[in-house]
Amino acid sequence: MENVIEQNEILNIDKNLNEDENIDIFTIEKVNLFYGNNHVLKDISMKIKDKEVTAFIGPSGCGKSTLLRCLNRMNDLIQGCKVEGLIKYEDQDIKDINVLTLRTNVGMVFQNPNPFPMSIYDNIAYGPRCAGIKKKEILNQIVEDSLKKAALYDEVKDRLKDSALGLSGGQQQRLCIARCIAMSPKVILMDEPTSALDPIATSKIEDLIRELKKDYTIIIVTHNMQQATRISDNTAFFLLGEVVEFDKTERLFKSPQDKRTEDYITGRFG
Repeated sequence: MENVIEQNEILNIDKNLNEDENIDIFTIEKVNLFYGNNHVLKDISMKIKDKEVTAFIGPSGCGKSTLLRCLNRMNDLIQGCKVEGLIKYEDQDIKDINVLTLRTNVGMVFQNPNPFPMSIYDNIAYGPRCAGIKKKEILNQIVEDSLKKAALYDEVKDRLKDSALGLSGGQQQRLCIARCIAMSPKVILMDEPTSALDPIATSKIEDLIRELKKDYTIIIVTHNMQQATRISDNTAFFLLGEVVEFDKTERLFKSPQDKRTEDYITGRFG
């Protein structure tokens, strides 16, 4: 009997170790962001795990997309934007990382599909070519692998030289994900990637996200709380520039610790 108890204790310890084995790929500490005199993000602190899906939810204008853009320094492009606090990517302050290197490692997919006005093939090959890859055989493999990972290859393999603008909206968004994957990022940021898509295309993107998290960390901004429950491991609820609550998705939706979270997810506001 004692041996059984000891074995169970060991199993429980192993289980707990496995639950915590993912490292923190982003550490965010006391981040404040200002657009001029407008205080947009207020003392944001959180840790984002590697190879998990983290969802940012909350009403419009609450800071979700603003924080997302901080993670690959997209806010650097906005005049009058000032960021205070610390954001570490793999234990390195992102301010100390070359911005091109950072954006290669931390790719981004936007709300509306934005394929380049060129062929499907060239959309995928564009980034690798800019990075100095010229060999046709290598580019061919990158294009094929990226399209397969984005679950698009079978649909377009016979028309790679056709314009990407001829694809449907859902296909264009998966192409944009493939274009991001072609640069071999570790993190994929997604800013409401399905808001412009129909339910069938949305379902395909959600299936794709579940598959991609085996190889990538995914951080997604979404207005769709049902989507957050379907695809994310962790959820942060934003309100008025603050993170009200950040927890495992199942726990946050089943037993929120803050009444404002409960009010939002039950539809009392927002």
